[in-house]
Amino acid sequence: MQKNDKKYIFESARLGFRTWNETDLDELSRMNADVDVMRFFPSVQTREQSRLFLERMQQHQDEFGFCYFAVEELISRKFIGFIGACQQTYEAPFTPCTDVGWRLLPAFWGKGYAQEGALGTMDFLKRAGVDEVFAVAPEVNLPSIRVMERAGMKRQAVFKHPHLNDSPLATCVYWSKSL
Repeated sequence: MQKNDKKYIFESARLGFRTWNETDLDELSRMNADVDVMRFFPSVQTREQSRLFLERMQQHQDEFGFCYFAVEELISRKFIGFIGACQQTYEAPFTPCTDVGWRLLPAFWGKGYAQEGALGTMDFLKRAGVDEVFAVAPEVNLPSIRVMERAGMKRQAVFKHPHLNDSPLATCVYWSKSL
């Protein structure tokens, strides 16, 4: 592992987690416009939606000290996507909660980065005083569910996600882990 670079809030073995900046918008927009990346979401996102997400994450970081962090591969310094946590308050049996989540560019799939990043995020959150985390995915999103399982989370229950309405993706599962 490389020594801590001041631009990273924390590092895992292969990943650097940092706050968002405006120069991330092109890569974030490219990722959010990719139909494969967004196959378990209601639709791809526009550049404007990506910009609003980036701004929300900056505000969330300022307010809570964490967010869905911009993540780079340490060796290449390439942006790979986001991994981190966010406070969720939508109506569900487990909210309000701290949600751990991830979204990666396809070139970085299958390398164990989502699991590594989820575990790194949980370690960071534990040091920050968070005692339990949750993760949510549509029941059909088996890749994310495998990440939750490999990160030591336990399946809790199925619920209808209130933001997905009548979408075939509305039936979601939530997992949790005590830190």
